[in-house]
Amino acid sequence: MMTPTRPLPRLALRLLTLGLLWLLWLLALPAQAERIRELANFAGVRDNVLVGYGLVVGLDGTGDQTMQAPFTGQSLTNMLSQLGVTVPPGTNMQLRNVAAVMVTADLPPFSRPGQRLDVVVSSVGNARSLRGGTLLMSPLKGADGDTYAIAQGNLLVSGAGAEAGGSSVQVNHQASGRIAGGAMVEREVPLNLGANGGLLELELEEADFGTAQRVVAAINREFGRVVASARDGRVIALDGPLDANARVGFMARVESLDVTPTEAPARVVVNSRTGSVVLNGAVRLHRAAVAHGNLSITIDTQFQVSQPAPFGEGDTVVVPDTEIRVQEQDAYLRVVEGADLTEVVNALNALGATPQDLMSILEALKAAGSLRAELEIL
Repeated sequence: MMTPTRPLPRLALRLLTLGLLWLLWLLALPAQAERIRELANFAGVRDNVLVGYGLVVGLDGTGDQTMQAPFTGQSLTNMLSQLGVTVPPGTNMQLRNVAAVMVTADLPPFSRPGQRLDVVVSSVGNARSLRGGTLLMSPLKGADGDTYAIAQGNLLVSGAGAEAGGSSVQVNHQASGRIAGGAMVEREVPLNLGANGGLLELELEEADFGTAQRVVAAINREFGRVVASARDGRVIALDGPLDANARVGFMARVESLDVTPTEAPARVVVNSRTGSVVLNGAVRLHRAAVAHGNLSITIDTQFQVSQPAPFGEGDTVVVPDTEIRVQEQDAYLRVVEGADLTEVVNALNALGATPQDLMSILEALKAAGSLRAELEIL
């Protein structure tokens, strides 16, 4: 005789229903969705680099040595002549409180005259420190040679140093500094968005056909009509409004959309200078057999003194005794394989290789066709 089932309590039924709804909500969420503003930029909306040459004065004897950096004296003479001060020809000014510097800054998009910019000041001569210096008026020019900003102000140098009695100590770098708001914009960069009938271009940070297709689909779905079309794997054309105010709202709406980019290709990045090896989650390792063993060569030299007998006619000489040893560790074939990143890391760690040796192993696995990833060497 079967025992009839008891109905679930009302509270348990509600909890089960809420749990199912929560699970369905999680499944409906886009996996690792990102805003379009993090994936792409509008064409023309970018920074512009500025560079200029100037003089820093007021240094406490830590400036350029004018005999070794003659351009500093020439620059000072030219500046004084523009201010109405004439320096007699052939005058050798031994100044230690002046330094020639290069001034750099980034001009943000839509900058207007009167806006302040941060500048970086770096010595180009042999000045030991720029601490306590003041940058004199220096024009900052763009790639076209036109002046877009003027820099001037007191430097902030994070480094410090001291010396006495032939000894010196230094903390951080003192030949460069920053001036917060040290440049004023004098000229704006012309930028006319939507000049071609309201047409805008959206450029992806990384070219990918799959991501471009998803961005186009998300934009058209948001506006309910075809306003976006992909030109290639990077550039997306947008049919924007003609009115400037409406265009700003249109661009803000596009940038706020969430899009899930396609998975990045499998890639292994090797820095040969530091020995760093980085693998992304898409790396796969097909079955392969690897034998790894280190070869070490040790050269040991000891110097011995050959002393002649007393009252002998020989000379005392130093005789080097060199010993060379070559040692090779035992190497055995080991099978490596990995279907995901964790298995790949465990398989490579099982070889017991150092980062430098791991670079050679990865190159060999790539040549053998076992490493299914792009190998990029920095």
